[in-house]
Amino acid sequence: MAGVALGIRVGVATPATSSSASSSFSLRRVSSSSCVLVPSLRRAVASRDCVNGGFVTLLDARKQKILVSTGTAGQVRALAHEAGAVIEEDSGRGNRIIHGRCFIVGDNIDTDQIIPAEYLTLVPSKPDEYEKLGSYAMIGLPQEWGKFVEDGKMKTEYKVIIGGANFGCGSSREHAPVALGAAGCRAVVAESYARIFFRNSVATGELYPCETQEKIWEENHTGDYVTLDMEKDVLVNHTTGKQYNLKPIGEAGPVIDAGGIFAYARKTGMIASPAQ
Repeated sequence: MAGVALGIRVGVATPATSSSASSSFSLRRVSSSSCVLVPSLRRAVASRDCVNGGFVTLLDARKQKILVSTGTAGQVRALAHEAGAVIEEDSGRGNRIIHGRCFIVGDNIDTDQIIPAEYLTLVPSKPDEYEKLGSYAMIGLPQEWGKFVEDGKMKTEYKVIIGGANFGCGSSREHAPVALGAAGCRAVVAESYARIFFRNSVATGELYPCETQEKIWEENHTGDYVTLDMEKDVLVNHTTGKQYNLKPIGEAGPVIDAGGIFAYARKTGMIASPAQ
């Protein structure tokens, strides 16, 4: 299989890279370890899930001895756990498999909590103001939920928000999903949504609004590592080992993949692109 070797030795060496392709796959040291995970990816999938169609080799860093090779995302993450490392991916827009830390909130999280009205003067179409808007995401939450974006930071460390019922209720401000997306959040997994928040998430292409089939926020914790797999309609919490079924993203998925309703319309030929 033609591939590109990409990886980071945990606490030992630096990434092996190639000019022919790139990937967001990385390992972050969380404890001392003598092992290495080196993923090898087919070029066609390097921009999607970092392990789909590829394989991972676990090496002994001291003896450079191959211990095991594997080919699935679940096995990759199991090996990372054995190596004392955590896989982190820069899961961007259009990626239906999102891996990272989750942030937990409860029921009835409204748009005033997501982005208070005083920050609505920021214009998302201006790059610097878009980034600044992200730094204020979830700033209206009660202290009991913790900080979504740390003081002095522009981005959040949480890729996925797990919430309860009626997420995004309140005013119809489009800034709510935009602020979350600008902060670096890629998806919300909630029991249910306020209809207009769901619609704004799809129209802007900022977030995947996924729905659970049960109340799950009460048994997950902020900081847990999760994988949201919209191709299999599951959420896996790697910290607890639990897996939850989700409702299919359906027709909203391709619109968000494209980057929002106007990008989708141009992509599908419904409207002419600016170059035409």
